[in-house]
Amino acid sequence: MDKQQEFVLRSVEERDIRFIRLWFTDVLGVLKSVAIAPAELENAFEEGIGFDGSAIEGLTRVYEADMIAQPDPTTFQILPWQGDVRGAARMFCDIQTPEGEPSMADPRQVLKRALDKASALGFTFYTHPEIEFYLFEPLVPGKPPKPVDSAGYFDNVPRGAAHNFRRAAITTLESMGISVEFSHHEAGPGQNEIDLRYADALATADNIMTFKMAIKEVAIEQGVFASFMPKPLPDAPGSGMHTHMSLFEGDRNAFFEAGAPFQLSKVAKSFIAGLLKHAPEITAVTNQYVNSYKRLWGGAEAPSFVCWGSNNRSALVRVPIYKPGKGQSSRIEYRALDSAANPYLALAVILAAGLKGITEEYPLPEHAEDDVWELSPAERRALGYEPLPWSLADAINVMEKSELVAETLGEQVFQFLLRNKRSEWEGYRYQVTPYEIQRFLPVL
Repeated sequence: MDKQQEFVLRSVEERDIRFIRLWFTDVLGVLKSVAIAPAELENAFEEGIGFDGSAIEGLTRVYEADMIAQPDPTTFQILPWQGDVRGAARMFCDIQTPEGEPSMADPRQVLKRALDKASALGFTFYTHPEIEFYLFEPLVPGKPPKPVDSAGYFDNVPRGAAHNFRRAAITTLESMGISVEFSHHEAGPGQNEIDLRYADALATADNIMTFKMAIKEVAIEQGVFASFMPKPLPDAPGSGMHTHMSLFEGDRNAFFEAGAPFQLSKVAKSFIAGLLKHAPEITAVTNQYVNSYKRLWGGAEAPSFVCWGSNNRSALVRVPIYKPGKGQSSRIEYRALDSAANPYLALAVILAAGLKGITEEYPLPEHAEDDVWELSPAERRALGYEPLPWSLADAINVMEKSELVAETLGEQVFQFLLRNKRSEWEGYRYQVTPYEIQRFLPVL
């Protein structure tokens, strides 16, 4: 037994932890949990916990149902919303076959495989997500969601529900070892943003899953409802998850080159070029729901066209302004991601696209200086700004032809996503919406 496992066992005893929740996600990014008693913890470290993998979306087929959840002791944290007495803790798990091999369909393993490829090239992948979400009053069946306030971007509302919520949420997150950099009210009514500090990509993905659970729990405690739906309100901005990223070689930021245009190294430029070239292929992963495309094509600084720019918030890839003397903080920002994405799969395909640009030495096109949304279609075509997929169906069709996505996700996850998303699109396409009833029923 290693030192980290011993630390977990000792902490469970000293803190009177009565339930240890073992967490993992299905292919769609839905959090799964199984609770074990402290007496079972040592055996869980040695042998894992068996479960029926065929009952989990996309994980395995019926005739290979037996799977093992192997807890990762480095992810042990007390769950603060469970109380201080006879409390609960959580650990993320890696999913394995009965033979002890990593499951090819485990989203955490998909990301680990992508990170291993980066490591083989000498890189460590660091990320920093800006996570947006809405707060609503308790939902009433049959009625539209009602935001908790009518505030806007950076508004400070004394004793406001969102202000108090963010304070409680950040306290909860930091008690679990998740560092928060910024928090503020966003542009939509009831919309908020909390930014997590830079971390390696695997820790970021674990933190995002924990973040979503913590936000939901704090919302319940405060009598409100939190949603990460990409576009819950038709006339308000959608919720994105703009993600800053950089590659490091040891302690050196591989994206920084002093004196170069925008201080971008050749590695950074090739990484951006890879993201731009493969962006349409990965969109069904970074924006996986039919509702995601209401955000992407709904304006409000959502990136709809494939281009990059320096401090241009209408671009798909943004290069934040360089701060003299802070080369280590050089980074790029990918703006398509929404906060409903499976973070393990999304970060894996983003990294794969960037690495492809590096290994194939893709050339970087000219940067966008204008507000891309304000350009005419002819102007965008002349500048080479191709659109992202218009809909989930469009995104699926593009992804289906992608060798990069198939290789990164693995055949099982790739095929499951295609089937699942086609089914989602078909169910959506057959709906007769309130818009159609209101517009056409009285006159047709």
